[in-house]
Amino acid sequence: MRRSLQLQAAPMRRSLFRKYFLALFTAVIIPVTASGISDAWFGYRDQRAMLSALVRVEATSAAGNIQSFLDGIKDQLGWTVQQSWANDEGQHRLDASRVMRRVPAIVSITLVDDVGIERLYVSRIDLNRREGGSDRSGDPAVVGVRSNGTWYGPVTFHDGSEPFMTMATAGNRKAGGVVVAEINLKFVWTVVSEIRIGSSGRAFVLDQTGRLIAHPDISKVLQGTDKNTAAAFTRLRDEIASVGGEAATARNADNEPVVTAMAAIPGVGWTVFVEQAQAEAFAPLYASLWRTVGLLLAATVFASALAFWLARRMTGPIRRLEEGTEKIGAGQFDHRIDIATGDELERLADRFNKMAEELAISRDRSERIARLKRFLAPQVAELVEKSGDESVLGGQRAEVVAVFCDLRGFTAFSAHAEPEEIMQVLGAYYKALGAIITRYEATLTNFAADGLMVLVNAPVPCADPALRAVKMAIDMQDDVQRLIAEWRLHGHAIGFGIGLAMGWATVGRIGYEERVDYTAIGHVVNLASRLCSSADDLQILIDHAAAQSVRGKISMISLGTRQLKGFDEQILAFDVGTRGRRSNAVQAPNAGSKG
Repeated sequence: MRRSLQLQAAPMRRSLFRKYFLALFTAVIIPVTASGISDAWFGYRDQRAMLSALVRVEATSAAGNIQSFLDGIKDQLGWTVQQSWANDEGQHRLDASRVMRRVPAIVSITLVDDVGIERLYVSRIDLNRREGGSDRSGDPAVVGVRSNGTWYGPVTFHDGSEPFMTMATAGNRKAGGVVVAEINLKFVWTVVSEIRIGSSGRAFVLDQTGRLIAHPDISKVLQGTDKNTAAAFTRLRDEIASVGGEAATARNADNEPVVTAMAAIPGVGWTVFVEQAQAEAFAPLYASLWRTVGLLLAATVFASALAFWLARRMTGPIRRLEEGTEKIGAGQFDHRIDIATGDELERLADRFNKMAEELAISRDRSERIARLKRFLAPQVAELVEKSGDESVLGGQRAEVVAVFCDLRGFTAFSAHAEPEEIMQVLGAYYKALGAIITRYEATLTNFAADGLMVLVNAPVPCADPALRAVKMAIDMQDDVQRLIAEWRLHGHAIGFGIGLAMGWATVGRIGYEERVDYTAIGHVVNLASRLCSSADDLQILIDHAAAQSVRGKISMISLGTRQLKGFDEQILAFDVGTRGRRSNAVQAPNAGSKG
């Protein structure tokens, strides 16, 4: 019988709520603390808003200066493509040389005519070329200019040193051709180096790939940007974007906490960052906070002492409660939590202990039912478990009806069918048979591939086991034949046969500790197996003993005697048809008839 445990709450001597209420009430620090926190919060918001406005203005100003720097170069380059190449070529050389003198950042200028042929190359570091004649029509710069009017190339580092960028623009007339200039971005350094916010504030510029192209410390630019630094810059950009472009508190590439903002340079896809160390940015706020802390310190001493005392009182019981719940959660249902504080914690520990007892009972019951359901119908397993008597599963002699069944032609089908198709057929097959076996409260002892063995009248006896087994076999045949009709529409040549025999056998559990099955051993099992092997599609073959038991209740046809493998004598067999076949069946003769 399942025990019923009633939860009995321990009497509560001191309320946990009362303990905390008295401690907090006597501290009397809530008004002072609330005032200090509110002052700190609003001060932080004001300081943050001011810093955000400051760094955003600086970032926007720097981005505008750099954009003006690039636009100035673009305007100067425009003078080199005003004249048509049909005119004197010397004018183009003079224009290019004049631009080189005016704009020190330009390293080289290449002039391409309107058909894409290089006509002039002027450089500070290489030999000049006239009438180079190379076809530049497929050059990305030339193609980009013709598509967008102005083209900016990616930032590159010559020999791992200074950053360079290619700029290309076209004249107002197609005949003026295209000018391609290589620009040394070291000159952008002068723009970012002039930005100062406090003593630690600075600005720097990243390109589209997150590479550093301008920084007050030019050595960082010349060193290049490794993967870790580029990832840090990308993370910084994402954090600012996540707050809608406002200033954000984050860690920079040097892992320093900073207040930073950014502004885009749309023409080239660069981003200007302006940052200031948090320690300097929030220094006024920190000073205010220290003053507030000093004022709160005296008021919190007494509250801290009370909190410490309560924590010491609470630590032991809570730790034991935590350890106990972990053990119970791990399945150690015999563990008990010992807490005697006289408050809600003690009541909670008692409830956990009662729960552990109930869980132990529930676990044992579930394990027993799970073992029984492996070979018994669910309702039979529940019945055996509720009775608390598993002796019916022990080894004993019993008159049983053994039923064997399997599919005809399954071996040939499985040899050429796809695995998914085989498993689909077996799934539908066992689903249909399983429902019938459960409905008739029979015992499924084992199944392998397409064959299975079922016992009726063991381990739980039933009335008229032969009749129940035969009716179950008829339902099996009818349901499987409906499945076979569907399978044959897909070209599967499959049939289904059943063998059934009644007699005495040794039944019980066999196996080892980790694996136990319920089965039957004896002549009746071998006979049922051989009858199943001898049965054709649509046939239900039963032996003489089963036929005698159901005579007058089930229509059947005597098939006479036949020689079965493993049996010396001839076996009298009877065929019980499905519902469709039994309409034309004749009543079986007397038991002694050989047919």
